[in-house]
Amino acid sequence: MSNEKPLILVVEDEAGIREAISIYLQETGMNSITAKNGKEGLDEFRKHPEISCIISDIMMPELDGFGMVEEIRKSSDIPVLFLSAKIQDFDKVRAFNLGADDYLTKPFSSMELIARVKSLIRRYKTVLDLRGNAARQDEEVLYVKGLEMNLTTRDVFVHGEQVHLTPKEFSILELFMRHPGRVFSPDEIYEIVWQDVPMGTETVNVHVRKLREKIELDTKNPQFIIMVWGIGYRMRKDS
Repeated sequence: MSNEKPLILVVEDEAGIREAISIYLQETGMNSITAKNGKEGLDEFRKHPEISCIISDIMMPELDGFGMVEEIRKSSDIPVLFLSAKIQDFDKVRAFNLGADDYLTKPFSSMELIARVKSLIRRYKTVLDLRGNAARQDEEVLYVKGLEMNLTTRDVFVHGEQVHLTPKEFSILELFMRHPGRVFSPDEIYEIVWQDVPMGTETVNVHVRKLREKIELDTKNPQFIIMVWGIGYRMRKDS
């Protein structure tokens, strides 16, 4: 990201809201560029690699916010804040599954919007710094899109929000994150995490269930830990 004022891409089809957000950003020391639909948003994103964060409506003509972010996520993990009057859990789940970092429902206050944008930019900068450090410090930080585990501080973040895990939950998640896509049976998990001969699957299943309740937005449609029926569990490679 640029060392100058953060540049924010505002994608919103309602001109009044688009202009108001730009004013909010300018008044708090940020610059902005705007687009009135997802297609224009993609064009601006590709023209301006210095963009620090994207604020996007969902329902827009030509290309909606979901489609725009899905395309952006093919090449970038830049922070994305969705704005929408839609408040159903399904929309939030879809937003986060596509790679959104935050979600704000309309109407919203200018103070909350700016606070969330600054928080996203700050966290993203921290992640970039941690990635650089991890490369030099023997992978002390593990990443799966939307999920971050710091092995040094033992902190875990889901979409930028910290979650608190028990030691066993942390060890299970570390195992999955180190081997995305690989299926582990409950017996294997028990042997590796508990370092003992497995005495049945219930203990592991209970720990995995509690872990999923903490990191999944919707445990019925898991974003990270997938159950492979009759075999075990795995971390999604495309998370």
